[in-house]
Amino acid sequence: MITGIYGGSFNPIHEGHVRLAKALADSGLVDEMWLLVSPQNPFKVDAQLLDDEKRLHLARLAVADVPGVAVCDREFSMPRPSYMYNTLSALSAEHPDREFVLVIGADNWERFTGWYRSSDILSAYRIIIYPRPGYVLRDVPKGITIADTPLLDISSTEIRHRIATQPDFDGEGLPPAVWEEIRREGLYCLKKHKSLNL
Repeated sequence: MITGIYGGSFNPIHEGHVRLAKALADSGLVDEMWLLVSPQNPFKVDAQLLDDEKRLHLARLAVADVPGVAVCDREFSMPRPSYMYNTLSALSAEHPDREFVLVIGADNWERFTGWYRSSDILSAYRIIIYPRPGYVLRDVPKGITIADTPLLDISSTEIRHRIATQPDFDGEGLPPAVWEEIRREGLYCLKKHKSLNL
């Protein structure tokens, strides 16, 4: 079983995340995709994150009916910040029947040499890189796969901003179940008003 590991803060998870994971699960490059919700990304130490369990819950809502895609909370029980080498090592030890493949965007590949034990990741795990708007893949070593996935220009940062500042925001870019939960809970400083029927 080949399992793609796609890590992120998912703050919040959006349609771009889900479509990418589904496209990779359907591509034949992996048998399944696990969305690894990170409690603390080492590159986003000062980021204002929604509560870990809420982000995890939203991610599970987003993929509940998506074949071949699941959510993983392995990093929740690991030291913080979360380092992918440690996570992959732990997953490999716990699931010896699976081959784990790291899935990262072209933006992360650009700074991959700055990752903790990046050379060890390269030597021990296969990597799939998916395209990101505005990033050109250069100097990609032999053995790394560049996925033919659609360019989806959806940003969690932009979605959070729109939720917090636009009273007429209708959840564009979010899975319906995720938007309903955000509305119901008033997450991301949602401005409640009568038109939301809360």
